[in-house]
Amino acid sequence: MSVGRASPQARPRGRHALRSRSFVDELVRDAGVEPGTLVLDLGAGSGALTRALADAGARVRAIELDPTALRELRTRFGADPRVAVVQGDATAVPLPREPFAVVANLPFAAGTAILRRLLGDPHVPLTQLDAIVEWGLAAKRTAVWPSTLLGCTWGAWYELRLVRRVPRACFTPPPSVDAAVLRATRRSHPLVPPAEVAAYEALLRRAFATQAPLGRILPRGQVHRVALEHGFDRRAFARDLDARQWAGLYAAVRRGTLQPRRRSAT
Repeated sequence: MSVGRASPQARPRGRHALRSRSFVDELVRDAGVEPGTLVLDLGAGSGALTRALADAGARVRAIELDPTALRELRTRFGADPRVAVVQGDATAVPLPREPFAVVANLPFAAGTAILRRLLGDPHVPLTQLDAIVEWGLAAKRTAVWPSTLLGCTWGAWYELRLVRRVPRACFTPPPSVDAAVLRATRRSHPLVPPAEVAAYEALLRRAFATQAPLGRILPRGQVHRVALEHGFDRRAFARDLDARQWAGLYAAVRRGTLQPRRRSAT
């Protein structure tokens, strides 16, 4: 259960409700939800965020898997035209085909899986995400350095920010670690064409898996020229480039100015 009152029954692993109604209202205000926006509350729990989103004028889909929480949601919002209560797993529930936002307190145990689904496919019409996740997850994916495979992948289509820290005291029951609000805002101009997501990911995966300087993966002389143009060290590893630099390097590959180096026969 991600928001609202604690259930007297056993709570699914990694789920922690927010204690304060005023804090929930503040999170929704900070997200800048416009009236009429379709917003998903993933792991809606007993509906604290759902209520705040509806009060802000959003069209809310409160998605919940736990039967106890579902009953409470249907009791609270069954007659509210602003809210649709949906039974489903946030890692698998069908996503809207129209543009939508996400404001949610994600189950900690499934945070990365849910983010992969929302941010990994640029064809998903997500406009903005404000998600409470574990502090370490938010810090890792928004780090300027060292970069990560997922951060550079998602960063091609979204601007990622760690908006604020959410201390463990804000939750019931308190988790073992602090949390953070992770914001992802869709770029008006993507760094990589969405149609080329597979090729871009393939280059990133190879570079991050090799754990060698980029000059050993791509022609060294060409890497040096692209490094000068995009402002990174010619001896850089995959983790040393941010999403913009990776997009520039990928564009050079796409133009044919760089080709992956062939490995020597062993």
